[in-house]
Amino acid sequence: MDAHDGQDSALILEGIQALHARMDDLEVRLMLPGPADLIGPPGPADLTAPPVPGTPAGSATPPAPGTPPVPGDLAGVPSSVTPLGSITRPGSGAYPSQAGRRGLERRFRFRLGFVPAWLRPTEGEARWQVAVAVAAAVGLQYLLPGRLVLFHPAWLLPTLQILLLAALVTANPRRINIESRAIRLLGLTLAAVLSLANAWSVARLVIGLVNGTEGKTPGPLLVTGGIIWLTNVIVFGVWYWEFDRGGPVARAHAYRMYPDFLFAQMTTPQLAHPDWEPAFGDYLYLSFTNAAAFSPTDVLPLSRWAKMGMTAQASVSIVTVALVVARAVNILK
Repeated sequence: MDAHDGQDSALILEGIQALHARMDDLEVRLMLPGPADLIGPPGPADLTAPPVPGTPAGSATPPAPGTPPVPGDLAGVPSSVTPLGSITRPGSGAYPSQAGRRGLERRFRFRLGFVPAWLRPTEGEARWQVAVAVAAAVGLQYLLPGRLVLFHPAWLLPTLQILLLAALVTANPRRINIESRAIRLLGLTLAAVLSLANAWSVARLVIGLVNGTEGKTPGPLLVTGGIIWLTNVIVFGVWYWEFDRGGPVARAHAYRMYPDFLFAQMTTPQLAHPDWEPAFGDYLYLSFTNAAAFSPTDVLPLSRWAKMGMTAQASVSIVTVALVVARAVNILK
């Protein structure tokens, strides 16, 4: 009797373990997007195209000679509705289809009870964060010594940046959700002008420190180095914000599924507010931590351009901090 009871307990335990394994497998399948979510609805050509002679009814049309093989889990799917480029090149960052978005939303809703804001269309983030940061970067350039500025008089380039910022805010003052090539180009131009001015200041400062013509007194040297370093943080924050998942407008409309930067709220959405999505403040924090630690902290770069951008920023930060601090310490001694 005891032997039978032991066998029954073992069978029950095995059944429970098998049930847990099946539930875990089902959870993984529900969370990960599959090929069916990456394809759009069938088109008219796929519904009306006659079968190839000799092909059984309901089977897929055989591929033409020289056509690359289709993955096994996509066999039988009409080529006209299967964006193979999106499937074989997931790093491209494109949102494959509306069906892909709906499939991913279903998975998050099943798992969490809601869809995170960064995966669905939203009203867009407010303009004021990036406007205040850019205005601060422009104001810092007015404080630089004249020998470190790109154009003379020294107020010329910062004033041009102020005009560009004013035009940008006037064109889209509140929510950044308007699709406009002109506004996009204006924003990128402003970021490029800021980057060019700060890069020139970094180069002039480094050359002056190496040649011994800069840094006669430690106080002004540390102030100048701090201005350049802080401007560098803001400028790279703007670049990260402008290009992650296609920019703020593309993020507001959820055009792209694959992020260039992986924030902590994306990996643990159950610990974040359902309406959280990355805004300029998050990219500014990313830029600051990368410039201070010379490496990623809690935000990971996923795409190659993101990794190269963070590498360039860390390099500029290392050179600026190392030379300025070393020169200041040398003067104090």
